[in-house]
Amino acid sequence: MAGEYKDAASAGLDVKLPAIETFSNHFSDYEIKIEIPEFTSVCPKTGLPDFGVITIRYVPADSCLELKSLKMYILAYRDLGIFYENAVNRILDDVVAACRPKKATVTGDFNPRGGVKSTVEAHYPMND
Repeated sequence: MAGEYKDAASAGLDVKLPAIETFSNHFSDYEIKIEIPEFTSVCPKTGLPDFGVITIRYVPADSCLELKSLKMYILAYRDLGIFYENAVNRILDDVVAACRPKKATVTGDFNPRGGVKSTVEAHYPMND
């Protein structure tokens, strides 16, 4: 069964997506929470659409995420074949690469499909 998903398992991880821009942060020790209630992507195995809510929580260091560029980045997932787990972890990796936060969490709360509901959460640094 695992071989059946081999190609799909890495789908969407290396696709070039729009850059997430940042701006200078002038404060310390506060948290930013961004909710994206209409996240969509495509299951790479079935081709069916996936829907969910992505929540990004981070404590900025020197820079903050610029929301228009984040919106364009998230919209690029609309036609991208990627598993939930990969989407959440890729979003976290791209957020960390863009703004180098003190800490960050990305949560994907995905709509049920076929009677199964999934929530995926990834943290930076990993031990948080």
